[in-house]
Amino acid sequence: MTDAGVADLLRRSAPKVLVALVRHRGHVDIAEDAVQEALLAATAQWPEQGVPANPLNWLITVASRRMVDQLRSEQARRRRESNAASMALPDEHIAPPADVGDAHSDDDTLTLLFLCCHPELSPASQVALTLRAVGGLSTAQIARAFLVPEPTMAQRISRAKQRIKATGARFGLPPDDEREERLRAVLHVLYLIFNEGYTATSGLDLQRAELTAEAIRLTRLVHGVLADDGEVCGLLALMLLCEARRPARTGPDGELIPLAEQDRGEWDQQLIAEGVELITGALTRAPLGPYQVQAAIAAVHAEASRAEDTDWQQVLALYELLEKLAPNPMAALSRAVAAAMVHGPDTGLALLAPLSTDGRLSKHHRLHAVRAHLLEMAGDVPGARDSYLLAARLTTSLPEQRYLRKRAAQLPDDQRA
Repeated sequence: MTDAGVADLLRRSAPKVLVALVRHRGHVDIAEDAVQEALLAATAQWPEQGVPANPLNWLITVASRRMVDQLRSEQARRRRESNAASMALPDEHIAPPADVGDAHSDDDTLTLLFLCCHPELSPASQVALTLRAVGGLSTAQIARAFLVPEPTMAQRISRAKQRIKATGARFGLPPDDEREERLRAVLHVLYLIFNEGYTATSGLDLQRAELTAEAIRLTRLVHGVLADDGEVCGLLALMLLCEARRPARTGPDGELIPLAEQDRGEWDQQLIAEGVELITGALTRAPLGPYQVQAAIAAVHAEASRAEDTDWQQVLALYELLEKLAPNPMAALSRAVAAAMVHGPDTGLALLAPLSTDGRLSKHHRLHAVRAHLLEMAGDVPGARDSYLLAARLTTSLPEQRYLRKRAAQLPDDQRA
């Protein structure tokens, strides 16, 4: 196996090893350190000695022994952990036989997601810890994805683990009366991860495929356990329908191509079919939720063979429904666009007016980019140019900056009558 193959195998195995340790011993912070030591040992030994017949069991065994050593060290240093070493189970009780899979792996992954999305953590910490512990990404990879220094991300992850330890949280599903709320927190974290990958908030690239792929992988795992949950289905469908557009969203030089100008022949029809099937099934059998509505909107766009074939009346109705289910300024912004497409730009601009005083959105580049687009539709060239340039100044994404400045430069010189 090549070095790249070994690295990929270790990345995919890391969350499973962590689940095995945390399930039997708790102590997510100590378990995570033990997993890292096992991965380092594998990195040093496998290229020379060969990959073991059962790599996962090898990693679990080595990590388990490392964890026992750490627990014993903790015992010596802190008497309140005096029984930690006795928590160790024989290795054969931890690692499944080489020819037997772990039937509870998806359930355990969901449980670990619940732990990483503990309500005592900030959303940023939930995202970082989820990518580290469940996604198997290295601290350096997560830092690069979010364009922060590696030491900063390491501190964030360390604080998150310490915070979980301080709460006394243990590996296990939340109580029944908390489970629904905690599941929504998990879905929100996966949604945040996907969004950052789909349209990066800063940096040279519009998209970060490693984050969208990881968000989809983890959401598939949750769906595998909770296939009847309408919002789980809705979120997975939304991700697939948006991911289907990825090949057409950027040009040869990484430039942004807006939805209306994309070559829809490049859209991934297999992902579209899967997403449409998921959301159609969810809408017929489950209580309606925000992710389902967003997926339905994405499906309307996906099923239009040309931009001009988009059923904007249906899109507008769905955004109005979304605002009732989950009022937020971004939904209101999208509703204004849909309203402009149905009733004309002046209607859309009227809907934007109250958003200008909403502190959550007033300084967001997308508000000004939408206003620029609607002003351009209305024939207000100077206003559109000013808004495009303001939006370009506010965004930290270089592809978005270039696109917005290009739109401003392409406006005609004539003034609105």
